[in-house]
Formats: sequence, structure tokens, C-alpha cells
Amino acid sequence: MFRILIADDEGIMRDSIKNTIQSTFGSECEIETVRTGREVIEHAASFHPDIAFVDIQMPGISGIQAISEVQKFNTSIVFIIITAYDRFSYAQEAINLGVMDYITKPINKKKIIDVCTRAMQKVEESRQKRSDDLRVREKLEIVIPMIETAFVSNLLQEDKADTLENYLEMLDIHSAFGYLVVLEFGDLWENGVLTNAVGSNVKVNNQFSRVKEVIYDFLSCIIGPVMGNRIILFVPKEHDHSEYEERVEIITRIRNMIRRLEGDLELTFRAGIGDIVKVAQSYTSYQQAIRCLRKSDGHIVHIADLSVAAEDNTGYPQETESRFVQYAMRGDAENATSSAKDLIRWMHEHGSSREDVELKILELLLRLERKSKEAGIIKMDFHHKENYITEIRALEDQEAAGVWLAHQIRLLCDEIETTKEAESDSVVSKVTAYVKEHFAEEISLDDMARMVDISPYYFSKLFKKETGENFIEYLNYTRIVNAKLLLANPKYTIKEVCVMCGYSDPNYFSRIFRKYEGVSPSEFRG
Repeated sequence: MFRILIADDEGIMRDSIKNTIQSTFGSECEIETVRTGREVIEHAASFHPDIAFVDIQMPGISGIQAISEVQKFNTSIVFIIITAYDRFSYAQEAINLGVMDYITKPINKKKIIDVCTRAMQKVEESRQKRSDDLRVREKLEIVIPMIETAFVSNLLQEDKADTLENYLEMLDIHSAFGYLVVLEFGDLWENGVLTNAVGSNVKVNNQFSRVKEVIYDFLSCIIGPVMGNRIILFVPKEHDHSEYEERVEIITRIRNMIRRLEGDLELTFRAGIGDIVKVAQSYTSYQQAIRCLRKSDGHIVHIADLSVAAEDNTGYPQETESRFVQYAMRGDAENATSSAKDLIRWMHEHGSSREDVELKILELLLRLERKSKEAGIIKMDFHHKENYITEIRALEDQEAAGVWLAHQIRLLCDEIETTKEAESDSVVSKVTAYVKEHFAEEISLDDMARMVDISPYYFSKLFKKETGENFIEYLNYTRIVNAKLLLANPKYTIKEVCVMCGYSDPNYFSRIFRKYEGVSPSEFRG
């Protein structure tokens, strides 16, 4: 259904256009007519026409003035102007306002039908675009929160730095730094805890859309899901530190945000704020935010203001320890050893006792083994640990401790690397064997990733790393190798060879064959 408005001060003209449209398009159109520019403006607001035929010269407000006024509040109407030959300069002015076309008096029936048909097509295109935009927006409303949830979950795992780059791209985040805020909520703050964590979780989940609206009013951030009685926020930053004034401004914003949340939800909120760090090191900022909540009974606490944070007051290089774990989990013994030695050196330079250094060495090794087991990379074996303490205490000095630790790290990294290589070999060999057997079938990268039960992105990286070429190149190469064998047999036509090698399009098959062999299939056959 199209709503059409016809504006002309001549009744015969209005009726002529109306009758022509009705006789041609029938029930597809709902038509109203007016005789003045003022009525054009009024009907544009009340009738909401899709298409409007407007005479340029009408009593009072002219057609040009009426169009200009309507476009201030409705830009979707398709305007067609009606003009006499001696008013053509007005027609040009109207076209500058964005009207679609003009028709001249005396009216030509064929011209009315033609211009109306084109106007209807334009309206349909506009409607379709709006519909498509709404569908895209609806999908994004579903997908984006899922990506944000996955992103925040990865931020909270210290060994997931390699996966963050993809999330940053999907979420259109270009900042290299950021800080984390942990919001905690409950009914009341009593005896150092927020009461009714379960009930408040239900309440926040039920009103989560409102919670997000409030947060976005105060912070440009990524909002994680409700976890227990906490919500984690990641706030991107362009620089790697905050001056005093900026830190105060951050605290003020979050304080005002909490007041709004408490008023809207009738709950008590607290916030811990971590330092600005590189995105890949967000786990450190998260730990700091949690520490703020643990060690203070205030509403809002920034790590820089937490005077009782003894761990931070020492200046201990927590980021170096995090890098140690990340390097080791990749099997990078050289960098892992370097990071571990930097930690021991720092402890000696800051007067740590021998017992403290020994405990730190033991902690580093056990932490790495635990994370390797949790990741399913190596099996936990306690038998060799019974000599750890004895061997550590037998070390003569710092240099000996560094050599011993480097040896243990090397053993662990070798085992991690060997396990990963074995897994990679298993995945790649399984896929290559399948391709060699089924190259004539329809095969995609997604199919192969699903077959070996890993993500397409990770499978693609793994395959390229192990074979030196991407999966599609390998698939095409395998198919062309077999195509050459089949082409040598004259009983098969080139089209049959094309299908037998997994290609449905002979032209595409010819292009791929030429890419690898430098000649077309027919030239190869000779």
C-alpha cells in the first residue's frame, strides 16, 4: 500500500492525476488531495504520505516553500513537482531540494504513470533498506553481547593474550591500553560483605538492560556478564597511565554511576578500579580491582589509593611474572627463563631473604605445572617434585639458582612444546589424509575445523604453521595433482576431470589449473 498526496489549486488537475493513478494502480494506493501549500505541510504530518505530487504555484505558501518545510521533519517522502513551462526555473530549484522528478502542464497520462511507478520503486527500495537495517541491528543486538562476554572472559585469563586481538577488531577497539572495573552488589554492606548475593544476582539479571544503559551514560566501555554478584567492565584508554586529575575524574564518574544504579535498583554497589595496563596484561588490572574490593570497605577504591596494598607498595614486577607464564605456556623456554631470572634478580636487589627467593622459585614452577595441567597440555606428576626443596636448598648462590631454575623451565617447556607439536601433527595429518581420500567431494575449511573439533581460526593458523601453506592452497594443489593424472587418461573429458577433482565450475577449474601448471587443462593434455 502506498499513500499518495496530490496538491494543486486546480480541481481538474487534482482529479485528473488521482483518476489516472487509481485506474492504473487500484487498491495499491490510498490517495488524498489538497489545494494549498499549508495543507501540504499539515497532511505531511497527519497523513504521512510516501509520495507527494505538489504544484509549484499555489495560493499562499508555494509548493517550493511547502516542500522545504516538510523536509525539516520528514525526509522520506518522494516528491514530484507539477509545473507549467514558464515556471521551469522553479522546477530546477525544487530538484535542488531533492525532489525525484517533475511533470509539466498540460498533464500527460503516460508521464504520470511512469513517474508514479518509479516513485513506488524508490519507496519500496527505501522500505527494504529500512527492513534490512533493522534485521542487521537485531542480529547485532544478539551477537555483540556474546562477543563482549567472550572478550571480558579472555581478559580475566592471564594466558589468553594471543586471542584478544581478534576480539578488539570485532568490537572496533583501537586502544592499546585499558583498565578494569569490578562492580560488586548486594542488599546491604554488613560485617565486611554484601548480603544476599544470590537474590541481588537475580534482580540485576532481570534489569540488566537498564544496568547497561546507566553504565554507558558514564563510561565508554565493554560490559561483561553478571557473574555471581559482580560485573566486570573494561574501559579502553589511548595512553598507558593516568595523571592525578584523570584518576579523580574516573573515580567521580564511577561514584555518580553507582549512585544512579543504587537509586534505580535499590541495591548497594561497590567498585574496585585497577590500573591502566596494556590490553594483553588486563589480568593484572583485574587482580588489582579485586584486591581493592577485598582490602577496603569503601564504595569506590582505586588501586593507586589503596594504602594497605602491601604487594603493590613493594613494587614487585607482577607483569614480568605474568609474561613468564605466557612465554612458558607457549613453550618459549628462552624468554620464560629470562623473565624468571629478572624476578630473582629483582628480589635479590630488594633485599629478599634466601628463604623468600627459594619459595618464589618453587611457586613459579608449581604455578606453571598447574596451568599446564589445567590446559590439558601435560599430566601432573608429583614424583619428581619430592627433590625440589632439597635441590633448591643445596644451591650455593643466586647464579646457581638461576641455572637450576633455567634447567627446570627448559624441561617443562620441552614437554609443553612436544605435546603441542604432537597435537598439531595429529590434527594436520588427520586433515591431509582426509583430503587425499575425499578431494573429489565438497570440502571447506569450516568442515575440516569441525572434524578435528577446533575453531576455524585456530585450525587455519595451525595448518599454515605446520605445512607452510593455507588450507585452500593445499586442497587446490591436491586436486590439481590428481587432475594431471586423470588428464593423462584420454577416456575422460576435461569436464569429467573437473567434476572428478571436486570442481563444479569448469572455468574456475581452468583458472586454478593454469595457476599451478602455467597452462590450461586442454593445453596440458596437448
